[in-house]
Amino acid sequence: MSKSDELNSQLYVAASQVQKNAHAPYSNFKVGAAVLSDDGKIYAGCNVENAAYPEGMCAEGSAIAMMVANGGQAIEQICIIGDGEGLVTPCGGCRQKIREFAKADTPVFICGADGLRETFTLAQLLPHSFGPDHLTQDNLTNTENDK
Repeated sequence: MSKSDELNSQLYVAASQVQKNAHAPYSNFKVGAAVLSDDGKIYAGCNVENAAYPEGMCAEGSAIAMMVANGGQAIEQICIIGDGEGLVTPCGGCRQKIREFAKADTPVFICGADGLRETFTLAQLLPHSFGPDHLTQDNLTNTENDK
């Protein structure tokens, strides 16, 4: 097993373990996510629903928050696991949250109970995205000069 396969396996295990802890009393759709951070550690999160529906939290956002809270600054890989037959890809908001901490070529592993189903890059999931690099001083200055 290669180092990459081993990390993928560790991400899968972390995501599937935390998926069991999801608080999903309204949708009954539990999702787990795990990120490999630039610090070499794996951080996991699950979805947490709320009776006031928009106040819930997705698994990807939970995992990213754990990473940031523990000092991680970048996502090297991310694994998302959900039940059902279809691919459980990140919602639009989570794709943007991942974009904040990941590069275009960051692998996003989409899994089910049966294991890996599909691998995407962030660029495939969120093409032509807006991110932190658009807010550099150079970009802001160029925008002002265009007026």
